[in-house]
Parts: sequence; C-alpha cells; structure tokens
Amino acid sequence: MFSSPGFNRANAYRQVGAHAAVENASPHALIQMLFDGLFQCLHAARGAIERGEIEEKGRHLGKAVRILQEGLVAGLDLEKGGELAANLKLLYDYSVKQLTQANVHNNAELVAEVINVLQPVAQGWKEIGPQGNATPAA
Repeated sequence: MFSSPGFNRANAYRQVGAHAAVENASPHALIQMLFDGLFQCLHAARGAIERGEIEEKGRHLGKAVRILQEGLVAGLDLEKGGELAANLKLLYDYSVKQLTQANVHNNAELVAEVINVLQPVAQGWKEIGPQGNATPAA
C-alpha cells in the first residue's frame, strides 16, 4: 500500500517495539495483550462487514480466531486450571464457532455477540492485575 522509505522504517520500528514488549511481558500482561488484540480485530471485522469490505472482514476474523485458538486456548492449563479453565475453553471454542458463522454469513451481529460474551472475561482479567496468580488460567 505505502512504499515510501519513511513508512517502511516506521513500520519496522513498530514491529521491533512490539516484539520487545512481548519478550519482556509477564504472563498476565501477555494474556492482556491477546485480549487487546482480539478486541481490535473484532471491532475492525464488524466495521468491515458493515462497509461490505469482504477481504478486510476475512483478514480480521481470521486473526481473531488465531488469537483465540493459538493464544487464549493454547494458554489454558486444563489440569491446573480445573473447572475455570475448562469453562474458558468452552467459551473460546463457542466464540470461534460464532466468528466462523459471522464470516460465512457476513453477520456483524454475531461478531458483536462474541464481543459481548468475551468482554466480561477480559475485564475480569484486567481487574485481577499482575498481583493475581502468576500462572495464567485464561
């Protein structure tokens, strides 16, 4: 899209900064970053659906599903997390199914539903702060 040398340098700088932030983050902060990225993708996907931007919708929903599956679900410790971790896995799996349907049917309401379902989980995670359990259950 943009090919100016200044844009490429700025983009590289942002990528290095993001990489450093991830490397130095606590387990709690990493989960918070996943939630932040997830909600950015979900809001962008909903907007893309409303504007009829099919390619953008697919890109954002695909990234949201990857965050759910490869980040949040993969980060669950089902053994140590017990019922809470099992319930979170069910919630994340449900969200993936809803986002798949939203993608197939261009349904912004399903994306909004996922936002509404996951918002309390993300808020709860934010409220426990880094003083919570050092081993993330979410």
